[in-house]
Amino acid sequence: MPWTEDSELIIEQIEIGPMQNFTYLVGCRSTREVVIVDPAWDIDRLLAHVAEKDYQLTGALVTHYHPDHIGGSFARNQIEGLAELMAKSPVKAYAHRAEVGGVKKVTGLSDSDIAAVDSGDVLKVGEVEVEFLHTPGHTPGSQCFRIRNTLVSGDTLFINGCGRVDLPGSNSEDMYHSLQKLKALPDDTLLLPGHNYGHVPNATMGETRRQNTYLAVKDMATWRMFMG
Repeated sequence: MPWTEDSELIIEQIEIGPMQNFTYLVGCRSTREVVIVDPAWDIDRLLAHVAEKDYQLTGALVTHYHPDHIGGSFARNQIEGLAELMAKSPVKAYAHRAEVGGVKKVTGLSDSDIAAVDSGDVLKVGEVEVEFLHTPGHTPGSQCFRIRNTLVSGDTLFINGCGRVDLPGSNSEDMYHSLQKLKALPDDTLLLPGHNYGHVPNATMGETRRQNTYLAVKDMATWRMFMG
């Protein structure tokens, strides 16, 4: 991709669905193995893209359990997602341990379909390592994925904002601590969010810190006032 000079690393950002979701393919160029982050909305299109690129799909990574990211019932509509993916290309789904129950509830998957992970765990995709980072706040088991100098942040951190904390299971104080963790990443870390909500689809962490007012809050008292 134009924003990575790592010749071994595959990262593709794919906008999909009416809510401007981003799905990602992350993998290893030499082995052609990839995992898909938050597959939803149009599984046939995503699998056709994987086949066209001659990739080997080996897993699905879950940032959080909301149906616009992994499928399920939403606003009286049924969204395609993990269940449809696994029916056509059986792979393991990787969700944070605190999120497994939510994933099962919205997708109908079973324990055998899901690998429960903890913060700091690492998944090898060919020669590329994906580190799981627990970032609760939007949901109890929200997680981000750090791949070398890239961060796939789901709905924890956007270019110009952060995920909602007024939904069932969300927690404003947890979000504050998660954002503190992420903003400590190096300036050249490439931020890849879960939605195309910003003025640009991706940015470095240095750029994001300068323009994202949520990252400018430095203490919990100010955060509580800021969040109202």
